[in-house]
Amino acid sequence: MAIELSREVRKEAITSLERYFLEELEQKIGNIQAGALLGFFLEEIGPSIYNRAVADVQERLQMRVMEVDMEIHEDEFRYWSQRGKR
Repeated sequence: MAIELSREVRKEAITSLERYFLEELEQKIGNIQAGALLGFFLEEIGPSIYNRAVADVQERLQMRVMEVDMEIHEDEFRYWSQRGKR
């Protein structure tokens, strides 16, 4: 599954990469170079980040499903045990 960014997000990411290179590495890269680097990151590293996020969501959902049982569980066949307490 290819990771796609909206036009606005892609533009901001490219601008951020250009700024990073200029301010942190003291190198000026152009818009095309920054776009190519972004494409590389999305294709090469993006799936690892995406898969980790999916695994995190699955783990959290499993925890919530387990909590549902505790929250809504009803003991069965309680009539006689409750009757004896009266």
